Amino acid sequence: MTQRKGRFERADKGTIFLDEVGELPAQAQVRLLRVLQEKEIERVGGSQAIKVDIRVISATHRDLEELVAEGVFRADLYYRLSVFPIRIPPLRERRADIPALISHFMERKVHEMGMRITPTVAPGAIDRLLRYDWPGNVREVANVVERALIQSNGKVLTFDDITGPLRQVVETPSGPFKLEEMEAQHIRQVMKIANGKIEGKNGAAEILGINPATLRHRMRKLGIPFGRGKVMRVVG
Repeated sequence: MTQRKGRFERADKGTIFLDEVGELPAQAQVRLLRVLQEKEIERVGGSQAIKVDIRVISATHRDLEELVAEGVFRADLYYRLSVFPIRIPPLRERRADIPALISHFMERKVHEMGMRITPTVAPGAIDRLLRYDWPGNVREVANVVERALIQSNGKVLTFDDITGPLRQVVETPSGPFKLEEMEAQHIRQVMKIANGKIEGKNGAAEILGINPATLRHRMRKLGIPFGRGKVMRVVG
């Protein structure tokens, strides 16, 4: 019987990339900490420790220091992972990258969708994209490009609906609101637009450009109800 090696075992003598490490549940954090500290793993159902020599590169859009303070992320794991931290600024702080990202995702999505011809971009469209703040960062760029290609029907891409479903969001009323109050109101508005749906196409997480688990965590912290039978009401 052939033994199936897990990702860490296959990465022995090499490098493994862990995306969205900030979303790891507590039990997975313990297992990862053991790999980093003891440099060993155990196969599922196995009882023998297997030594591994790997380099771990991890990424997250979450503030791990904040998660540690909240007790959501282990402090010992955080210090093990942050040996050489690299902060990548949000897309709004590096707008010069936007044209290259648009070109990259157009090429990739055209291939994935089996399109014979890559549509051209209308004059002025790139300027519109450069003025947009991209709250969902690179993931939102990919979504915007894919939506534009689906709607193009072979025509030039204008990106007129750059904000997509968020165009329907009601403007926040002026007032001395705290940051968490503003965030909670914005999430409620988006949840109303998504008809209470968090995951999937046109779900609140996709609209906001964040991981569904992250959105649920924020909603619990802000006291926003969700799930079946919950009606989202917009304040203001």
